Amino acid sequence: MVWQGMTAAEVPPQNRFEWFENVVSHVLMPTAFHAQDADGFYAQGGLLDLGTAQLARFTYAPLCSRRTPALIRRGDPEQYQLGLVTSGSSWFAQQGGEAELGAGDMVLWDTSRPYESGSGTDGRGVEVLVLQIPKARMPLPSQRVDGLLGRRVRSGAGMAAILAGFLVDLAEKGPDCSPHELGELGEMAVSLTASCLAGQLGSAVKQPAELRSHTLLRQVNTFIEHRLGDPDLSPRVIADHHHISLRSLYALFQDEPEGVAAMIRRRRLERCRADLARPDLRQQHIQTIAARWGFTSTTAFSRTFRTAYDTTPRDYRANALRHADAT
Repeated sequence: MVWQGMTAAEVPPQNRFEWFENVVSHVLMPTAFHAQDADGFYAQGGLLDLGTAQLARFTYAPLCSRRTPALIRRGDPEQYQLGLVTSGSSWFAQQGGEAELGAGDMVLWDTSRPYESGSGTDGRGVEVLVLQIPKARMPLPSQRVDGLLGRRVRSGAGMAAILAGFLVDLAEKGPDCSPHELGELGEMAVSLTASCLAGQLGSAVKQPAELRSHTLLRQVNTFIEHRLGDPDLSPRVIADHHHISLRSLYALFQDEPEGVAAMIRRRRLERCRADLARPDLRQQHIQTIAARWGFTSTTAFSRTFRTAYDTTPRDYRANALRHADAT
């Protein structure tokens, strides 16, 4: 699965602003725009289908936008959309809420209500990720969510930091995932967003602790899966990335079949074993394969492999390749 990419560079300069307006109106919702410099306008974007939700990514030159009642009547996907500014600055206003946003800030809006927004007040463009969640899939009461529309959500700590980090990772690593994996990631994105919003609402609305733990565990598993080749991957790195303590990380795995360190080791060994059995990799040194999956010591890798599979990496490879050649 890859980003469904879109770039104004492929459009004649005089048509780029109109192109962007049409793209956003199709991908997100009908919206009216005004560019600070229509002649020098630039933009690019992409869309990642997550099944339950969608993730859009846009980079564009300074502009202002409005969604009016007439535009809502023209088309309404009936979604909550969460924007995360990853570069530049912008502002957003809806339902009495007004937010000045810098890199790392998030804001929620309702596609069924009018809004105004702008970006690049400093003359620079902006990059934003937009998570699109159908209202029917939001597990929080709409009357409570309404209180968060147009309000800045800082992502410096807590669940907001976890959500923002997840969206950035999803934008970077998601295109490498299968459609099934993207569907699971979409469910996680909705759960994380609901947990983050519930935290912003305080004690009035809370999700069950079991759901929050389950969501975080799935996020940790995804983080590990994409970083198995990093020799520095460790429980401490995982805990720090997710803004939790080591004790909290270990608690997440207390009901799992194995602890976090054991799981990392097993997954790395599984990747090594699979590569050792590949005929197209027969010319690669065993230590090269081991290093690719995070093992920095050939001796330690061989010892760990033998403990797990009751054979050496060399013997396992020889037997696996003989079987492959015979078939």
